[in-house]
Amino acid sequence: MEAKLVAAIPEDGDYLYEPKWDGFRCLVFRDGKNIAMQSKAGQPLGRYFPELIAEISSLPARRFVLDGEIVIFEGKRVSFEDLLLRVHPAASRIQRLSQSTPATLMCFDLLVDERGKSLVGMPLAERRPKLERFCSSLTASGRIRLSPASREAAQAKKWMHELTTMGLDGIVAKRLDEPYRSGERTAMVKVKRIRTADCVVGGFRYASKGGEVGSLLLGLNNSAGLLDHVGFTSSFNREQRAQLKKIVEPLIGPPGFTGRAPGGPSRWSTERSGQWLPLKPKLVCEVRYDHFSGGRFRHGTKFLRWRPEKRPDQCTFEQVETR
Repeated sequence: MEAKLVAAIPEDGDYLYEPKWDGFRCLVFRDGKNIAMQSKAGQPLGRYFPELIAEISSLPARRFVLDGEIVIFEGKRVSFEDLLLRVHPAASRIQRLSQSTPATLMCFDLLVDERGKSLVGMPLAERRPKLERFCSSLTASGRIRLSPASREAAQAKKWMHELTTMGLDGIVAKRLDEPYRSGERTAMVKVKRIRTADCVVGGFRYASKGGEVGSLLLGLNNSAGLLDHVGFTSSFNREQRAQLKKIVEPLIGPPGFTGRAPGGPSRWSTERSGQWLPLKPKLVCEVRYDHFSGGRFRHGTKFLRWRPEKRPDQCTFEQVETR
């Protein structure tokens, strides 16, 4: 279920409010001994989280489909950085990390119950109690947990204020009278604590000295499906900058930006404005920004993290035009 971004917590309507976890969205499928975990984009996740596969296999229910978010807690705070470390080709490293920094699945919807009955056509007001019954035998400190929820807007505002110290991303408000709508934006809205956007890295520029990567060029897909250049980010720490060449250089090549491309006159123009290298559209990153207008970020953005679980074609102008 896709969430529309809004500026404030909605109170005019019948909503269920939930914390927005800062992790990997995950669908869990179980049919007897067969267990599969996949991202919202359909990418398999099970190999990266063997501890969750083991925990799921120990549940008494033999058939179900759950919707939730994979997170890693560092103390009481959610650590997205530790989560990113799991996306690694070496099984030995994943196994080691699964023991030192185990993941948790926060469950917020039940799509198929233990009898194999689909619940997606039911309103959330009926699905939520079924999820709570499903999770009633789970422990609060286990690897699989029920995500908290409330019908009170006051509680949602309290979460927005208090849960920032936990590294949470904001609040999700779901319509209680709506069925499960995968890929649609009508049944739920999302309120973020900060303005962020997921962007495709369509190219980059080298720094003027030293041969390091100076900036990443950001793109969003327009209504025609073409990638428009919308700005840049260059706010990397020393560790990130040391890794950037290894990440971007193997992807040098067309098409880069297939819509509006960088290099034209702008308030940021320098003698090196046209000197950029295109990249294959594989990398997605999340950036923080303060203002978006005229089809671009009006100032440089702050790089927050890579988003390997997100498809480039999901990075559209909708996420900035609703602010």
